[in-house]
Amino acid sequence: MRKVLSFLTALMMLLSLSACAGFAAPGGKENDGGGNTLVYGSGDYTRINPAMDEHGEINILIFNGLTAHNGENEVIPCLAKSWEFDKESSSYTFHLEENVKWHDGEAFTADDVKFTIESIMNPENGSENAPNYEDVEEITVADDYTITFRLAAPNAAFLDYMTMAVLPEHLLSGEDMQESDFFRSPVGTGPYRLESWDTGQAITLVKNEEYFGGEPGIDKIIFRIVPDDNAKALQMEAGELDLALLTPKDAKSFRNRDGYTCYEMKTSDYRGILFNFQNPYWTENRDIIPAVCYAVDRQAIIDAVLLGQGLKAYGPLQRNIYNNEEVRHYDYNPQKAKEVLEACGCTMGGDGFYERNGETVGFVISVGAGDQVRIDIAQAAAQQLGEVGIKCTVDIPAKVDWGSQMAYLIGWGSPFDADDHTYKVFGTDKAANYSGYSNELVDRYLTEARRTDDPKVRKEAYHKFQTALANDPAYAFICYIDADYVAASRIQGINPDTVMGHHGVGIFWNVTEWKMTE
Repeated sequence: MRKVLSFLTALMMLLSLSACAGFAAPGGKENDGGGNTLVYGSGDYTRINPAMDEHGEINILIFNGLTAHNGENEVIPCLAKSWEFDKESSSYTFHLEENVKWHDGEAFTADDVKFTIESIMNPENGSENAPNYEDVEEITVADDYTITFRLAAPNAAFLDYMTMAVLPEHLLSGEDMQESDFFRSPVGTGPYRLESWDTGQAITLVKNEEYFGGEPGIDKIIFRIVPDDNAKALQMEAGELDLALLTPKDAKSFRNRDGYTCYEMKTSDYRGILFNFQNPYWTENRDIIPAVCYAVDRQAIIDAVLLGQGLKAYGPLQRNIYNNEEVRHYDYNPQKAKEVLEACGCTMGGDGFYERNGETVGFVISVGAGDQVRIDIAQAAAQQLGEVGIKCTVDIPAKVDWGSQMAYLIGWGSPFDADDHTYKVFGTDKAANYSGYSNELVDRYLTEARRTDDPKVRKEAYHKFQTALANDPAYAFICYIDADYVAASRIQGINPDTVMGHHGVGIFWNVTEWKMTE
């Protein structure tokens, strides 16, 4: 149950991109800050808990990890100034920055790192990030600024996973890692600290003048809560926001307007139909899933919903160096979809939908409220499925009933190591495998790929993983989406070339270098 709650919390964090010039200066005196304040259009937060959840754009502002990612999504030092790897013992030893302070003035030490990773690894805490550290066998603190992780087996993505936000032991020891009040008043080591949180309205951060990485150039960042995509565009138009991730249709209206800059940024973020194998429907009808995959006209969805901005999806690693272009793509083929259905024993009914064992073939796609792009994708896919004889409807519940839903318009994807968002998403019983998917070959190849740092061996394993996944689909992959950020032109320092992650997260990676001009 904790895993489901963690997932639903993460889904509520729907946040966050070639430039185009942009109406009289947005933001400025009309927004909440003015001057050297940036107002960001954000999804809502029920908590700020990076150890248990993913994708919160705000995390990187408040917290730091031992490592970080640069603009090329490469691993670089952060709280750890250096490290070494002992291959014989499969151990990483990190040497930490000294004189780093938590926002409350307490000293950051290696004990905080140990506490954080052990909290994530503890199954009682229900963290969806736990699979990232399941190879950790022992954590040893040599002194305040030296810590060693001994792994039971190699994990090629381990340095990527040490970007995980470190939490303060002195404030969380003995606390409930899901329910603690700390996650409503978080204290980190990052470039910004929490000043106030007006529930459902705004989260205000002020710069950490003593930040070990250098004092940020923007004094205050306000996360204004705007959960609805359409409302976000209206507030950007009204000059109430300085920066927002908009839908392609809304972003288009800001092109070539004075005072705005548009960032159409690539992402590793894909969308697809997740089949909930915990629902009895798919126990009986798993063999029709290829028909669903063939029935989706991906390019039509990209053109209509994303205005041509995006990429047809056939797997989870298309923007990764280990992508396998030769796997089965399930290209749009309505005739093939019908052939699959009929081979499964389905017969066309008088209402234009196939029937099986006296029941209409079809299912419901659930979509979280507020994400207009996902809603539009789901509705377009449902219409296309109907055209081949699969009765499909879209449900937009106020709260997702994960255990009983039939399917979900899912989004996942990572611009980092290929292990990220594959091992824990498709591996049997892993913490982010919300579909209940299980495939012995998928498990084997994902494990083989993380156990070696040899690029040739990893490539072969990931190619086999993608083939196994395509032959037994967990999702009907639809498209990779671009992230359309619209910003007040007075914001300087945004890197337009960085590949963004899930929900477009990542734009703040170099926020300490940003400035606001008058």
